Amino acid sequence: MTDNARILVVDDQPIVVDMLASVLTLHGFAVDTAGTAEQAVEKASERHPDLVLLDAVLPDGDGMDVRRRLRAGGSGAGIVFLASRDVSDDLVAGIAYGCDDWITKPFDVEVLLAQVRVLLSRGAPAGVRVLRYADVELDQDTHEVRRSGEPVPLPRAELEVLRYLLQNPGRVLSRAQIEAATGAADADAVVGSLRDGLDRFGAPLIVTHRGFGYALRAALP
Repeated sequence: MTDNARILVVDDQPIVVDMLASVLTLHGFAVDTAGTAEQAVEKASERHPDLVLLDAVLPDGDGMDVRRRLRAGGSGAGIVFLASRDVSDDLVAGIAYGCDDWITKPFDVEVLLAQVRVLLSRGAPAGVRVLRYADVELDQDTHEVRRSGEPVPLPRAELEVLRYLLQNPGRVLSRAQIEAATGAADADAVVGSLRDGLDRFGAPLIVTHRGFGYALRAALP
């Protein structure tokens, strides 16, 4: 997932945001930025990042609260907390629980880049048991899929494609990407069957971008 990955940088210090945005852009990542918790949640909802570099303490909240809100909103993005040396032990303990990684400021840029690449190569972030988007959820432990609370029986091939779509909400994924990531023999056929299965329980969620691929995208109200 490292190719063309999108990263959201969240920090209330403009100098930190500018530095990280410049370095990440230079290394080929698409970068969005935010300076508050509210902005972070809004940007994540709009831009669907693959990874969030999240300041532990923000003017209008803390990183743990932002993480909870992102997960509640269905984001499966990996999260790296940026913690100052003077952050309390309690907050550090909270940071270590439920996030993918954390690094203390000031940090070595090369070390941070290495962490970013490792996390992006993992796919789904650690600690995320249930992937959600709109009214669809996939429990990664039990392999159960529900839509609007109703169980949706899916064969293994369709479940793996759904997992990949849930890990990349809003992104247009090509047939080749889907087949490489999920092992599907024919992405078009599997996506078609998956769409039929999901659409029995609600409005269409899988959008076809002809000539490009497929995206998981809820219709606007």
